[in-house]
Amino acid sequence: MDDLIIQVAILPDELPQVFHIRYLVFQVEQGVDPALEFDGEDETSTHLLAFLDKKPVGTTRIRFLTPQVIKVERVAVLPEARGKSIGKRLMEYTFSFAIEKQATEVCMNAQQSVQVFYERLGFQTEGTPFEEAGIPHIKMKKSLR
Repeated sequence: MDDLIIQVAILPDELPQVFHIRYLVFQVEQGVDPALEFDGEDETSTHLLAFLDKKPVGTTRIRFLTPQVIKVERVAVLPEARGKSIGKRLMEYTFSFAIEKQATEVCMNAQQSVQVFYERLGFQTEGTPFEEAGIPHIKMKKSLR
């Protein structure tokens, strides 16, 4: 098994690593406008970083909407690191983090192309699909109770 470590990113020192992963996945790979990707919420959010063999390969952003509800955003794994359960492990770490902080619910706007991935992790869809940054999304939530 590869050496995978997931941790809360140390801000501001590790924010450039978070941004680089997101730049490669969202802007280069998916064509998302930088103005939409970098929305001013990063400095007040919690970020996770996944390191594979000491190289940063994945990230996610966590924002508290209320003391009980967290929103997961910007889940990204570099193409060369996919297929190694890094996304799943990032989400499991997110759930543990949320429970530790006494949150009871996780919500997100998931890209429809990965909806099944999140359903396998216990998320349920809410409402109808919508477009965000030119990409079809669906609202999803998961109870941590």
